[in-house]
Amino acid sequence: MKNFQIPEFYKSKVISKVKEIRKENDPRKKDFNPTILDFGPVRFHIARHFGFCYGVENAIETAYKAIEENADKRIFLLSQMIHNPDVNNDLLTRGVKFLMDTAGNQIIPFSELTKDDIVIIPAFGTTLEIEKQLTNIGIAVHHYDTTCPFVERVWKKSENLGEENYTIIIHGKYKHEETRATFSRSEKNAHSIIVKDIAESRILGKFIKGELSMEEFEKVFEGKHSDNFDATKHLTRVGVINQTTMLATETQEIADYFKNLMIQKYGLETIKEHFADTRDTLCYATNENQEATYGLLKEKADLAIVVGGYNSSNTSHIVELCEQKLPTYFISSEKEIVSQKQIFHFDFTKQVRLSTEDYLPLKLPVDILLTSGASCPDSVVEAVLRKLLSFFDSSKKIEEVMNKITL
Repeated sequence: MKNFQIPEFYKSKVISKVKEIRKENDPRKKDFNPTILDFGPVRFHIARHFGFCYGVENAIETAYKAIEENADKRIFLLSQMIHNPDVNNDLLTRGVKFLMDTAGNQIIPFSELTKDDIVIIPAFGTTLEIEKQLTNIGIAVHHYDTTCPFVERVWKKSENLGEENYTIIIHGKYKHEETRATFSRSEKNAHSIIVKDIAESRILGKFIKGELSMEEFEKVFEGKHSDNFDATKHLTRVGVINQTTMLATETQEIADYFKNLMIQKYGLETIKEHFADTRDTLCYATNENQEATYGLLKEKADLAIVVGGYNSSNTSHIVELCEQKLPTYFISSEKEIVSQKQIFHFDFTKQVRLSTEDYLPLKLPVDILLTSGASCPDSVVEAVLRKLLSFFDSSKKIEEVMNKITL
């Protein structure tokens, strides 16, 4: 796999070294047990996989390359490069400007752009409509296009399904940049509809079974399906794809649900005529990070710290998994850790920032699960580790512990 040129300030002497050691000892990525950093009064259980993935590193390398190569030009990001505040803020300090927010709302009108401007397409990709707008201005949209190849793989899958006349069911968050980009392509190839979870899938299933009226269907799926979508005709032959950062187990549950539904309605002998048995379209990093989280959760621990951007989909699903087992704090950086007594953290479901007192237990040793999303720099995770470590006076020195890593 390609090695990307990532700015040194995103790397970490501690976290990056842990990753290097694990890679040397487990090159085939078969062991999902965490690495334990035992400092005495506090022990950190570090997930086997987390942090920058292939798509993120590609996006970061391309963005900084664009800055370096175009010092005399205006440089714009279509929207956030990745869902991490540190990365996006650093690009802003270097003069890069955002054209849109993550919801697709215009910040700078396209009418202000010229053919000489540089526009960077983020890792999530963008819609065909936006590509056309930029091309009409004369901007070479694919020159600095950082769309993740695993996202493009999903686009290809939707194209294949469309060629075979399947209606495409997209498991994703319909306002997310990646889902909007995928939907713009899938609806070009086939009738398409977006479901955010298994609950919405079951609602769609009720309509397929004739248990839901058209009026009720529109209440749930208004704005989430392609134009001229006729729910009475276009749900007899379906295939499932997804936003690459969704929870893998739920995507599989959704696919299994629609397959079984089609078997019930049309019979097993004709299932291939009604359901495209597509393989999961999650990216390798999402799969590995979620598997590593399951491995992490086998450990006995007091709490979990998950680091990442608050609008990061893949990070939110790691939080979701951890919350099922133990107290979990979703933070963007070490700055959210106020003291040994107080921590600010984010409730992704309610979309609110919370403050919790006495989050560290009054016992020794304290066991902390530590991981991050795919767009979080190792340097930020290390800063979180060091901040927490500073609360334990009798801790061993980092250098001493790093020489005795438990694999």
